[in-house]
Amino acid sequence: MNLRCLSVTFAAATLLGVSACSTSSVVSLDYVPENGRMVRGSPDFSVGQFKDKRGVQAQTLGHVRMPIGPKVDTLQTRLPIKDIVRNAFGYALEARGMMAPDSKGRYIITGEIHDLRSQLLVHPYGYARIRVNVREASSGRVLFTKVYEGERQSGAYRPGSGSPVPVLRELTSRALQEAVDRALDDPAMRQRLGTGSDSRPRYAPGML
Repeated sequence: MNLRCLSVTFAAATLLGVSACSTSSVVSLDYVPENGRMVRGSPDFSVGQFKDKRGVQAQTLGHVRMPIGPKVDTLQTRLPIKDIVRNAFGYALEARGMMAPDSKGRYIITGEIHDLRSQLLVHPYGYARIRVNVREASSGRVLFTKVYEGERQSGAYRPGSGSPVPVLRELTSRALQEAVDRALDDPAMRQRLGTGSDSRPRYAPGML
């Protein structure tokens, strides 16, 4: 995983113009560290695999629908959702000084993605629900497991006011980040593992 500073970008294959025709938009989510709110930790972690349990295609993020009628846009991600979530945890660990050198840590973070989606009926909405497992690297034993959620919603969308896709991208990015931050900053997890602090520089924003 390349954890250098990357600028936040957004790509849309087709920006939504509200019409009767269904289109598809490609979006890039991001993780933006919030200095002063993250809990620092020791560099004892690496990131393993996340299983996509959502029951939809690997790169489908959600749909835009009007209150009456069929969907008018489908949101797709550049990467499979399981890789986006894995990257988000990597960026978040780096931001906290918790990523082990050469990704060889005492603990490995893995998990299951129960939900990660964008949707629009009346209000643009983003939601994430992820089970996070912390495994002992030497044995594979699960030392800690818990489900974390993140949720964001904005005001009602007015048809004809422009594409809702950028708003949905932002809401879903922040919902995913909320779930990731809750997991890594969870006092119960920190206490169980006994992770200390580290004084390395914080990481900068990254694209998923």
